[in-house]
Amino acid sequence: MPGRPELDSIDTRILALLQADSSMAIGQIAERVNLSQNACWRRIKMLEEGGVILRRVALLDADRLGVGLTVFVTFKLVEHMPDALERFARMVRDLPEAVEFHRITGEFDYLLKLQVADIAAYDRVYKRLIQTIRLSDVRACFAMEVLKQTTALPLGM
Repeated sequence: MPGRPELDSIDTRILALLQADSSMAIGQIAERVNLSQNACWRRIKMLEEGGVILRRVALLDADRLGVGLTVFVTFKLVEHMPDALERFARMVRDLPEAVEFHRITGEFDYLLKLQVADIAAYDRVYKRLIQTIRLSDVRACFAMEVLKQTTALPLGM
């Protein structure tokens, strides 16, 4: 894992602004952090080239797009052979419904976050999962209410 980059307060403010609205114009950002447009642009380019800014995206409304059911799935794998694990990870990465996929510590091996239309759509994903690799102790939790959801990382400001 690469070392943590040295960020000054201006870099941190730029990152906070971009996390809030990545479509903000360079001129607006520069004005808010008290830099010239060129200096601001150079800092953003350095943050991108240094891997601090990975990409800029639009956040979409899952309900309006018909995939408003969030499902958290935990499970254990029966087999742990490297080729089977890679095949399974590749299949999950290719699932459009899979929005997060983590190998975890504790009682389970993996945590999968899905965005689906309904329980029937979850069941279709579940059936694809069990066709790829032998799973045990699969548990699905359906989100009832979103109490906090953010893509913004803490910046220590």
